[in-house]
Amino acid sequence: MTRAQRLVDSLARRWGFGGEADFVLRVVQPALVGMIDGTVSTLAPIFAAAIFSGSHTALVVGLATALGAGVSMGWSEALSDTGEQTNRGSAYVRGAITGGATTFGGIFHTLPFVISQRSTALAVAGIVVVIELFTIAWVRNRFLHVSLRSSLLVVTLGGAIVLAIGVLLGSS
Repeated sequence: MTRAQRLVDSLARRWGFGGEADFVLRVVQPALVGMIDGTVSTLAPIFAAAIFSGSHTALVVGLATALGAGVSMGWSEALSDTGEQTNRGSAYVRGAITGGATTFGGIFHTLPFVISQRSTALAVAGIVVVIELFTIAWVRNRFLHVSLRSSLLVVTLGGAIVLAIGVLLGSS
């Protein structure tokens, strides 16, 4: 076990988890599901709105999408498993973590659309998306022990597909 893993394990135990594995199951996994969904699922509507209509519309659509997706994902996670059968902890806590992470994942690439110049906002949002996808890949690598290369490939592929849908629809 590396020094970083020992630190996470120690902190997880201090916060009432049974160790790093319990922390991953009850916190990291629900947060990761939310971050992936928030980051990827909001790309199409935000970029379609920006290309079709402009920055202000993309900002409004992005905020609505991120907040709506956060409520939906949080609700879905809380209702999907009481935690008793799977020992994943409180359904309400997991729902809050998933919903918060979903909103968080959708908000960051929405915020560049406060920039009124559409091309600048799109470029900044694209950079933010790259950072978000790298962060997701790093978390998968760190806590789920998935190779960084494989994770970057899979996460980027999903993001690229959804982004392409948004660009195609926005250009129509």
